[in-house]
Amino acid sequence: MTNKPFSLAELMIEPGTHQLISFPAPNLNTQIKMTIPVHVFHGKYAGPKVFIIGTIHGDELNSIEILRRVHHHIRVSKLHGTIITLPVANVYGLIMGSRYLPDRRDLNRMFPGAKTGTLANRLAHGICNVFSLCDYGIDLHTGGLGHMNVPQLRVHLATSGTKELAHVFDAPVILDSKLREGSLRQVAHELGIPFLVYEGGEALRFNELCIRAGVNGILNVFSHLKMLPHRSAKPLKKYKPLVARTSRWLRASVSGFVQPEAGLIARHVKKGELLASIHDPFLINKSVKVEAPFEGVVIGQALKPLVSEGDALFHIASFHKIKGVAETIDEYKVELVGEGY
Repeated sequence: MTNKPFSLAELMIEPGTHQLISFPAPNLNTQIKMTIPVHVFHGKYAGPKVFIIGTIHGDELNSIEILRRVHHHIRVSKLHGTIITLPVANVYGLIMGSRYLPDRRDLNRMFPGAKTGTLANRLAHGICNVFSLCDYGIDLHTGGLGHMNVPQLRVHLATSGTKELAHVFDAPVILDSKLREGSLRQVAHELGIPFLVYEGGEALRFNELCIRAGVNGILNVFSHLKMLPHRSAKPLKKYKPLVARTSRWLRASVSGFVQPEAGLIARHVKKGELLASIHDPFLINKSVKVEAPFEGVVIGQALKPLVSEGDALFHIASFHKIKGVAETIDEYKVELVGEGY
């Protein structure tokens, strides 16, 4: 069945076209005009609408590269449905190299926003106007500044259709994560839209493994929804994604310099296992050991050596069947980027 035209931002989008829409955004305080480019790939044939957003946090750059590569796989003449991508949602944070907006607000705590109010409210409102037109959503993130995340999905499995989509994405780890007030995921749940949050890598850095995992996952979703005529990425072995029943950030009990054990990221650790030592920079007090509070797999790790009491150090996920989890992640790495990564 042939697709139908639809209207977005007072522009009529015709089937079989790729349109670039520039949404107006509040000017910089220097009065430089700001717009946010949105790509609309409106397929020739009827099908679902998928919304993919990147850089809600302005320092999470992996998402831009993921979408750049995904765009290369889209051919509107063969596409069934519509793909709407927003590579840079927080253009202000991108300019500043910051997670936040100029008013220090976190955009992902401001949804659904409001037409009037703070800059963050207005920006969130505009994004939701586009997102609400779609049937599915994918939100691309990295770890925060100085934190590395293993490729993973954070989803609310109780949202209708999300569990199936999460397994199709084929990330090695799925976290059944509670909804956060003001997040785009919360809005998706209220609208009944299946929604995936992909996390991988670290802020202000490209990470090839996490980029490839993101591209691969998105193409898996397109294939599952029968939007693309064929699978355009390298197919992976049919892993059964690992669903974590719970996860917890282990925090520093004292301030100082952290010396982690080698090779902890994506490693299976046992309760009581030594993960790191925190040393006094003045060499006065004794070093403090950091031990795993329970058996699990390290899916996130702080990279900065200098920490303050209470800082997050290691993100550990617990699984019903933990045997083989770390090995599965290792095999996943090798298949995506080869040996020696």
